[in-house]
Amino acid sequence: MASPELRVDPATTKVSRTTLREHIVEIVSDSGEGAQKAGQSFGAVCAKMGNGVWTVEIIPADIQPPPRTKESVSGIRIRLGAGKITNMGDEADIVVAFNEIAPYARIDQDAYKKGTKILIESMWANHSDPSVQQSYARALEDLKARGFVVYEVPMEEECLKIVPDAKRGKNMWVLGMLTQLYNRSLEIAEDQIRMTFRKKSQSVIDINLKLLHGGFEWTAKNLDFLYDIPATETGEDLVVMNGNEALSLGVMASGIEVCSMYPITPATSASHQLAESFEKVGGLVHQAEDEIAAIGFAIGCSYAGKPAVTITSGPGIALKTEFMGLAGMAEVPLVIINVQRGGPSTGLPTKVEQSDLLAVLYGQPGDTPKVVLAPSSIEECFQFVVLARQIAEAFRTPVIILSDANLATGVQPFPRPKPKAEWLAPPVDQSPWKKDVRAYEWDEQTGLSKRPIPGQEGGMYTLTGLNHSEEGRVSYLGNVNQYGAKMRSRKLAAFGRTLKPPHVYGDESGELLLVGWGSTRGAIEEGVDRAREQGASVSSLHIHFLSPMEPGLKEIFSRFKKVKTVEINYSDDLTDPLITPENRRYSQLAWVLRAQTLVDVDCFSNVLGQPLRPRQILEMIQEELNLKNN
Repeated sequence: MASPELRVDPATTKVSRTTLREHIVEIVSDSGEGAQKAGQSFGAVCAKMGNGVWTVEIIPADIQPPPRTKESVSGIRIRLGAGKITNMGDEADIVVAFNEIAPYARIDQDAYKKGTKILIESMWANHSDPSVQQSYARALEDLKARGFVVYEVPMEEECLKIVPDAKRGKNMWVLGMLTQLYNRSLEIAEDQIRMTFRKKSQSVIDINLKLLHGGFEWTAKNLDFLYDIPATETGEDLVVMNGNEALSLGVMASGIEVCSMYPITPATSASHQLAESFEKVGGLVHQAEDEIAAIGFAIGCSYAGKPAVTITSGPGIALKTEFMGLAGMAEVPLVIINVQRGGPSTGLPTKVEQSDLLAVLYGQPGDTPKVVLAPSSIEECFQFVVLARQIAEAFRTPVIILSDANLATGVQPFPRPKPKAEWLAPPVDQSPWKKDVRAYEWDEQTGLSKRPIPGQEGGMYTLTGLNHSEEGRVSYLGNVNQYGAKMRSRKLAAFGRTLKPPHVYGDESGELLLVGWGSTRGAIEEGVDRAREQGASVSSLHIHFLSPMEPGLKEIFSRFKKVKTVEINYSDDLTDPLITPENRRYSQLAWVLRAQTLVDVDCFSNVLGQPLRPRQILEMIQEELNLKNN
């Protein structure tokens, strides 16, 4: 069943390369076929050559879904470019599909466009099951009718020339195909394979290198299109990693000594990374029996003078709630990392959302002020852990980092961090405690107090989750409770005074200001850039500190006719039945900004389980400003 686009006589074919500014590739397969490893390796090769890269993993919700179904589709998207890439982009340009069903799960999510090239494994045309043959034939006909350009690729056949089980090697053959297709360095791809399989035997590495070469050579001989995306030479020493890897490296660089967590998607890989390396720098990974025990262990370690972090996702945050209140009341420093996912309840474990903002701000019983910050890039995932540890120690408070599934699995290059001694926690103070200093002797101006560490001579005090006096004694007196609440809140105000107003991306005033937080930054700014090229009066700003909020927001908002948040969480649409301006539910940052600034902040959001695309932002801006769609 030869495709008309496939060269049947490659020996006489000479294909010139087309130079591109950027491209989007997807690899889709059944779960367990290694598509993600192939894509991660390809993204790493591109990044090491100096290209901008952003990857997004496509993960099924079930652990072992039935094969050859939409529900079983697993894979990865790689956006690569000549310059910096900050988001997953719009529709894919190239798709490598291990079966004919896999593309349909992504078509349902509008991931492809007319003209997208789909390279499909051709083994199904001659499958022993006639129904599979028929499914394959129907799919090819349908995909072409939808406007996709279909190529049949004999992946299985080619891999069987090298390995007895093609399923265990097809992904590295595809890596070779993409390496040739995009003019990537074969030597760097070889090194990537050696690094990927470094814990395997040399025979395993050699077989995968042969598969790489097989895909590389087949592509040169058989495809009638080849590309080149030149790299931009920065002269910087870059590292390539995903957000969870960056978080784990940030933990080690910050001087945190203990990570206590319970496995939960999509946060677990951060602990895997730490488990490989943390011990080498004197750290400890503790896998607790549940989420509650994990945060309790972390609080105990921090109380004893060992800087600690607990890493989780939304359901874990719900379980940690009571202990978060204890850390706040007892004023024990603690870093909490929440890699957000779809909710509520078990929700969408493998999909992205930003739905935990209100939970971490207000989810505890009673008043529990805390610092909340959200990285917007892979690099900031690293930097913010260092910052969070410093804040937690300086202000004796819980600090929550809000990452999400988009950052967790997204791969991006950034300048190699240069470790600094000041990142690390200072030595534990074991000098004798001054007898005239109380355990919670709050400074009236800042709410800060000196922290006793167990083992300090004369530093014994009562640690309690009950309301307490400055001496640490349990007290039910109203004025003592009022004063303690005031001092814990004053710490937040003191920290807020150190913050600067956020940077406005674009003009300082205009028709529309978009406000985002977390991983949406790249898509928002690219959408704004596209709209401004069309003459739109639109700017954006991105908030990193969500508690306390960055200063100057009300003044910035006053310079724009309309302010609108862009988020990945739920909000009502005013065109929906029963929804009015009075009962409408706003997206979460919009709720907070409306309360904080008393500005009529609007919102644009969805819970489709997908990262935002620049085109979505552009189309929203066009509709908001009544611009003609382009």
